[in-house]
Amino acid sequence: MSAVEHPVPTPDVARQVFGDQVDRAAEFVSLLVERGVARGVIGPREIDRLWDRHLFNSAVLSELIPNGARVIDVGSGGGFPGIPLAIARPDVDVVLLEPMARRIDWLHEVVDRLELSKVTVVRGRAEEKATRKEVGAADVVTARAVAPLGKLARWCLPLVQPDGVLLALKGDSAAEEIERDAALIRSAGGIDPAGVRCGEGVVERPTTVVCVRKGARVDRSQGQFGRRRP
Repeated sequence: MSAVEHPVPTPDVARQVFGDQVDRAAEFVSLLVERGVARGVIGPREIDRLWDRHLFNSAVLSELIPNGARVIDVGSGGGFPGIPLAIARPDVDVVLLEPMARRIDWLHEVVDRLELSKVTVVRGRAEEKATRKEVGAADVVTARAVAPLGKLARWCLPLVQPDGVLLALKGDSAAEEIERDAALIRSAGGIDPAGVRCGEGVVERPTTVVCVRKGARVDRSQGQFGRRRP
């Protein structure tokens, strides 16, 4: 991985989020600044909030990922949350699933540049049977800004292993979506949808995540799903 000048300063908290992978995270920010806008994977107004709104928002999801898990990131787009998650958690295998060719090209470039050896890029849609056969199933499926929760459950839960989990990154609408789409989630095989917040006490803006189990009820006494022990 080549060293480059980082035009966006690296916040102090980045080391707490990314640990010894912080330089790789900064390299990703540089790629987004240098090429991401021109490639149409991120808007020009996002440059000043790349760390907070995009990298931290994605990487704190690692709190909910079990050690050594296999993760499928549905609708990766510019690489969120899959790329920051893969950087923060080099023990995790990540599949970036994206239907658009130009974004697939971008994801391949990023994975190669950052030398993310445990990341695979696949072109396809979660709802397509051929894609499901190709990517298989995962312990965790993630999605950020892809679709409403009910539709997301129908698309993504077939990719989740029994007793695995769908982690949908949501904003203030999380509780409303859980209530509104409860029947759709159940019909798709989801159990006990619950909203949790990741990154509290670490980042300024914690991430709201809706966790939907598949095949087993959440043991409420154990707290959030799969929280990694320090």
